[in-house]
Amino acid sequence: MFRLDGRTAVVTGAGQNMGTGVAEALAGQGAHVLVNDLVADRAEDVAARLCDAGGSAEALPFDVTVLDAVRAALAGRPIDILVNNAGNAGAEAMRPTPFAETHPADWDGPLAVNLGGVMQCTHAVLPGMIERGHGRVIGIVSGAGTEGVGIGVAAYSAGKGGAAGLLRSVALEVAAAGVTVNSIALGLMDNTGGTGMTDRLAKGIPTKRLGTPADVGALCSYLASDEASWMTAQTIPLAGGSITS
Repeated sequence: MFRLDGRTAVVTGAGQNMGTGVAEALAGQGAHVLVNDLVADRAEDVAARLCDAGGSAEALPFDVTVLDAVRAALAGRPIDILVNNAGNAGAEAMRPTPFAETHPADWDGPLAVNLGGVMQCTHAVLPGMIERGHGRVIGIVSGAGTEGVGIGVAAYSAGKGGAAGLLRSVALEVAAAGVTVNSIALGLMDNTGGTGMTDRLAKGIPTKRLGTPADVGALCSYLASDEASWMTAQTIPLAGGSITS
């Protein structure tokens, strides 16, 4: 089940963390994975690792926030699966700040990558999916966008919430064309392999652990598969039983 043989997948922001886990999972199910990242070296390293493990992959570095770069990278490629994973604050580090203390310029990065990047990549691949009568679009969003979170990341929340709303509407537009569109709202995730801080955070989660890249990859493999053809227009929580991230 959930095999992806003969499918081509693009995973944005796949040079590290959650994106790498998704790329590994899709390659493991037989997809040819185009490993996107803003940093070319990261994309190339992950693609090489996937090939060394017996998968099929190639690096496809570009900036999801630059429309011309997105179009140039994806033009002429028959994309079956798009996982919109690139996020956080884009090329800049996330700097949690109470919204009242932010400047409008601080909103640009989080909105550009978390909403604009999703919009641009989805728009680039969607016509081909519709023409071929098959496609899977997946957005990696967050409980911060679906439920809200008071830790000084309001612009990030706005971007993630906007992406979830965008993809739900797109899903309804293209459902009859054989294209499904869903989002995964992540809870607290562990990109470190376990530290004292993550152990403390995990105590508040019903499952008593944080999410991992493998958890995200497993759900993406299902949503990308033929078996998920009746699952669309959904924002699916993946949060270990927590309501919010």
